[in-house]
Amino acid sequence: MIKVIEVSSDTNIGGAGKCLLTLLENFDYTKYEVSVILPKNSLLKEHIEKLGVRVTEIGGMADKSLDIGAIRKLKTVFDAKKPDIVHTHGSMSARIAGRMSGVKVVYTRHSVFPPSPKISKGIGKLINGAVNNYLADGIIAVADAAKDNLTDTGIDPKKIRVILNGVDGLADLDGVEKEALRERFGVCDGKVVSIVARLEDIKGHKYFIEAADTVLKKGINAKFFIAGTGSYEDELKKLVKELGRERDIIFTGFITDVDKLMSITDVQVNASYGTEATSLALLEGMSIGIPAVVSDFGGNPGVIKDGVNGFIFPQKNAAALSAALEKVLKDEELYDRLSKGAREVFKTTFTAQAMTKNTEKMYDDVMGGIVV
Repeated sequence: MIKVIEVSSDTNIGGAGKCLLTLLENFDYTKYEVSVILPKNSLLKEHIEKLGVRVTEIGGMADKSLDIGAIRKLKTVFDAKKPDIVHTHGSMSARIAGRMSGVKVVYTRHSVFPPSPKISKGIGKLINGAVNNYLADGIIAVADAAKDNLTDTGIDPKKIRVILNGVDGLADLDGVEKEALRERFGVCDGKVVSIVARLEDIKGHKYFIEAADTVLKKGINAKFFIAGTGSYEDELKKLVKELGRERDIIFTGFITDVDKLMSITDVQVNASYGTEATSLALLEGMSIGIPAVVSDFGGNPGVIKDGVNGFIFPQKNAAALSAALEKVLKDEELYDRLSKGAREVFKTTFTAQAMTKNTEKMYDDVMGGIVV
């Protein structure tokens, strides 16, 4: 039995938290004894305890990768529980504490963003690489672009393994259920296009809105949904109002059952240009045959293959996004082919079971002194 402690510093449930929950739902508990450390008052706690997994709360590390005060507290827990592996999700404090306790350390890089020149050039790159190479026995990158970020900052590629995110697929709904949901979301007829992402500048909602306006001007009958909340919300709503599109471009706010919106979505969009690894929303949509139009940033090209399960457009290019959407929304034969491709790509690459098995293989290899 390999004893593993998963550590997350997140207080909210974002992409990293969802990946952790997926792992906990699918681990082989006959081989791995798993517990979790969280900051106090994390929203993840309730969901993890429902799975029957033990949770320890630590004060002071909430939403911080590095918290000096938390290192001692984490080391105390590690010394008492004596895990074989500490697997961290965004907590350098836990990596340091794990090293101090003499246990194997694995960490997952869940995000993709352009690294600062301070750690990707010269002496800064050397120092960053040396520190991070020392603090991990194995590193999981959730996309090839995430691996590139790591190697660009001096981290040894031999320590890194790309393990793509996976999700449990959504359930296919019948026609009656879909009609009820279309009524709930105010969709009488026409197509549905959705973007599911935090309302932040780097997520590219501005380009989604501009593209939607262009598509609607061409007479295509569609509703465009923006699901989520964030600091950019007021500015985006102002843009929609200026375009006079309040009836066609709809903000849902935060919805707990976003899968219901996904069930009536015909095309999904991801327009990120500042941070994106492997979008879980894209994967969930693919599981029920929803093609996507995505920017060429970060991990998006690792999920969507141009002309297979969707289309890729140059980031920050609303005209290219609208042109791709027009093709998918108007050509039924093309749409059917892309929808079929979405299901096939999901089943072969992005299931929760595949992600979990690959993570377990990483644990086994780290315990055996093998990474690559």
